[in-house]
This record gives sequence, structure tokens and C-alpha cells, in this order.
Amino acid sequence: MVSRIVTIAGSVAFLIFASPLPASAQAPDAIAAPEKTQILKVHAEGAQIYECQADKDGKLAWQFREPIAALILDGKTIGRHYAGPTWELADGSAVTGKVTGSASGATSKDIKWLKLDAVTHRGSGQLSDATTIQRLDTRGGVAEGDCAAAGAFISVPYSSEYVFLK
Repeated sequence: MVSRIVTIAGSVAFLIFASPLPASAQAPDAIAAPEKTQILKVHAEGAQIYECQADKDGKLAWQFREPIAALILDGKTIGRHYAGPTWELADGSAVTGKVTGSASGATSKDIKWLKLDAVTHRGSGQLSDATTIQRLDTRGGVAEGDCAAAGAFISVPYSSEYVFLK
């Protein structure tokens, strides 16, 4: 009887996790897009690049410069993410976004979760209809510590999930 209960519980858990969820099911309200439909979800592995610059008070601090990441689906690199912010796929499609919402990452070392509106498109592939991009489940990417020399760079590893919606 116990093994049947475990089997049933496992089957229910599988059905819950295997069923498609609305695109914003895990997104905090600040970056949710409940009216949107998911086009593509990819994993990103890369780095957030920072430059040592004077802040508004003249003190040297790490200032975000640009991201660089591989976009991965089913274990294969299918595109890249870079300054713009831009996401470009091997099918020739690309989208550039503008931040419209943010939420804190899980820890102080995790970059923010974001909601971005698409502002430009290129190509006719999968990203050609994207109107919204979400950055979710971030790990790492926050520059820590003092910077000692203006113009110095630091590369901070990060990962995230990017969801493209229409």
C-alpha cells in the first residue's frame, strides 16, 4: 500500500511539473506578464561585465557595462546575449529590450529578475514576434568589493532563465 501511495504521489508531482504553466507563474508581480504567451525559454550561462568608474559622489565603484552569455536549449547553444540588451539566435532572429520592471534576486549576490519590452527586432525566426522578455532564476552576477583603478574591468559569472513572450 505504501508503494502505491508513493507511486501515485510521484505521478501527481510529475503531472504538476510537466503541465504547461502560464508564462508568469513563477514571476513576481513586478515582472509578471499574465496576458502573454511563451514563445521560448532558454537557459543562459555567462558573465556580467563591470567597469570601475567614479559614481555621482566621485567615489570609484563597479558600474555595470554589459552582459555576455550563451543561450542554451536542451544542452545545445542556440544563441547569445550581449549589450543592448540583445538576444540573438542561430536562426537569425534577434530582439533588443528595454527594462520595464524588476524584482530582487534570491540572494544579494544574484542580479535582479527583469521584465523587458521588446524595442527592436531583426530576422524572421523565433524571436521575431517577441514583445516581452523576462529574466528569471538568476544566480550570481553581482560585482562585489572595491575597485581601485578607474577603467579596470571585472567579469562576474551568472546564470539565468530567459523567457520570450508574445
